[in-house]
Amino acid sequence: MSVETDVKTGVETDTERLIGETDEPGWEVDPDDEWGLAVIATVGRQLRLRREAAGLRAAEFGKVLGYGEDLVYKIEGGKRIPRPEYLDKADEVLGAGGLLAAMKEDVKKVRYPKKVRDLAKLEAKAVELQLYDPLNIHGLLQTPEYARALLRMRRPAYTEEEVERFVTARMARKAVFERDPAPEISFVLEEWTLRRPLGGKDVLRHQLEHLLEAGRLRSVELQVMPMDREEHAGVDGGIEVLKFEDGSAVGRSPALANGRPVSEPRQLRILELRYGIIRAQALTPRESTAFIEQLLGET
Repeated sequence: MSVETDVKTGVETDTERLIGETDEPGWEVDPDDEWGLAVIATVGRQLRLRREAAGLRAAEFGKVLGYGEDLVYKIEGGKRIPRPEYLDKADEVLGAGGLLAAMKEDVKKVRYPKKVRDLAKLEAKAVELQLYDPLNIHGLLQTPEYARALLRMRRPAYTEEEVERFVTARMARKAVFERDPAPEISFVLEEWTLRRPLGGKDVLRHQLEHLLEAGRLRSVELQVMPMDREEHAGVDGGIEVLKFEDGSAVGRSPALANGRPVSEPRQLRILELRYGIIRAQALTPRESTAFIEQLLGET
């Protein structure tokens, strides 16, 4: 398959699309992620060796795929994470028989920060999740717009590449809702997090609509903690408890073990006790749905 033939058979259309996409932030390799750096370096090396074996210069190869020569060098040098379509097209052009395309799964994981990868692995195995965040709408419930607005408010400020990488990772964790059978997930949300228009009223309105959609899932229960409550068991911070099919569990809270994950039965009992009281003090799921609907009407 020659470069000239490829260009004449539809690559020009893809070129216009891909050239625009390659400039998007969020495709840089996290410099602190040793595993990620190793994966991208290995993928880049394989791409370069196969390109050179095929007798294609970087500029020619990039033209076929719809990328610039500079980006080809960045990907082959392990400086840039290749898009899935890049690997698919490279596999086809270089006749790799699916070996390059098969790298997409590992490459996809590199876009997620290490701590998010570790958390996502636990969430993917959990059969029950108990989640309370006193500061923000929980990450598993955030829309991309809300997450992006929230991340851009952090100080010291994240770079745009970091923001997009974190948003992508946060959205990928939502795969937990698509599992079959789905895990049982309960959330307790603070009223003030549902009222503050982070990112603007349009962003908040979309976020409230998304919460109502999530609350309709059979495996999900949403509860709102009103601001007028005179008693609140969540004053010590957020709580996460993940339970697994074998009966084991892992929990985390800033008030316990300095926020490190814990699995010791006594510590888990403390977290579950606090979470149970918080749920009892919050509105019921039905009352919470009505409350969110009211807020949406006011927004």
